[in-house]
Amino acid sequence: MTTVMRMLQVVVMVIAAVSLNGKWVAAHEVHHVVGGDHGWDGQTDLVSWLSGRSFIVGDKIWFAYSAAQGSIAELKSKEEFEACDLSNPIRMYTDGLDSISLDGEGIRYFASSNPENCKNGLKLPVEVGHGSPTVTAVTQSSVQALATAPTSPSCAAHFSGGFALSFIVLWLCYVVVQTV
Repeated sequence: MTTVMRMLQVVVMVIAAVSLNGKWVAAHEVHHVVGGDHGWDGQTDLVSWLSGRSFIVGDKIWFAYSAAQGSIAELKSKEEFEACDLSNPIRMYTDGLDSISLDGEGIRYFASSNPENCKNGLKLPVEVGHGSPTVTAVTQSSVQALATAPTSPSCAAHFSGGFALSFIVLWLCYVVVQTV
């Protein structure tokens, strides 16, 4: 009987690991889909999407875009960002669906690799705070700098529910094994 219970434990742990995509996710991690349902697109309003949104260390941002719009460049400085100087990016994102971990505090600058799209506002400054999220204010002067790009609220998902469910399943297995 104990062999059956141990096999049950293994099966439940494998199911839990698969449901979490093979990794344990912190309760505070938020996934921000840039531009929400519209993705990284020059026809949407990035200022509205960014307004009131906060980013903290451990969050992820997702860029979904078509190859026709070009790739996404991560830039080093505010000056490069404002001038759409794409000559020396930190990194290029080219997959069409890119997940970027926000693993440190500070401001990160993302822009369309297409100079015209960048100059038309397809760019995003991401201010990353530590610990409790702080809301990033979007001022009138930043509206002009950001112009237009992805809009609508993000499909940000908290993965704490999946983690809690997995924890409960594992705890129940432990209780069952202990009572047998």
